[in-house]
Amino acid sequence: MEETMRILGEEHPETLMAMNNLGHTLREQGDYPGARRLEERVVEVRTRVLGREHPDTLMAINNLGQTLSRQHDFAGARQLQEFVLEAISRVLGEEHPNSLTAMGNLAETNRAQGDYALARSRQERVLRAQIRVLGEKHPSALLSKHNLAGTLWAQGEHARARKLLRECLSARRNILGTEHPDTLETAKLLASFK
Repeated sequence: MEETMRILGEEHPETLMAMNNLGHTLREQGDYPGARRLEERVVEVRTRVLGREHPDTLMAINNLGQTLSRQHDFAGARQLQEFVLEAISRVLGEEHPNSLTAMGNLAETNRAQGDYALARSRQERVLRAQIRVLGEKHPSALLSKHNLAGTLWAQGEHARARKLLRECLSARRNILGTEHPDTLETAKLLASFK
């Protein structure tokens, strides 16, 4: 990334993409402060260069919201995610994959805040749209199914939660393989649903 920044400059789209990707990697590795610093910088530069409602800026804000959520700053995450959902739905349409991702992320924050009814409503809406737009076996639809199962479980709908997870696990095994992290995550969640 440093070489890209030196050659192309901080505002070049490839530099910003490299910073964004590194932020994602840091978040997945648990380095939330490092991810947050990079994501805040990407948001600042993209806002200045592209504008606050450009799809690339909105996805950068969405990424920052995910990091805030992982840091348990649910109020901060929700504020960013609500802005992103409203703006990206208006700019790209409510059923655009990026809009559905934004709604799914906001639903996860709603669940983390204990608002299971709102989380479920959003998750069911996202899953229906993803199945219609992307197909039932698309990785995004499978993630939504996985997440909805967690909310259903929290609401006491154990049989439906297990059914969704079994469907998700079967599809992920067939598509991603048995050792893929997403497959293993679904298997682990299903095993915990005793």
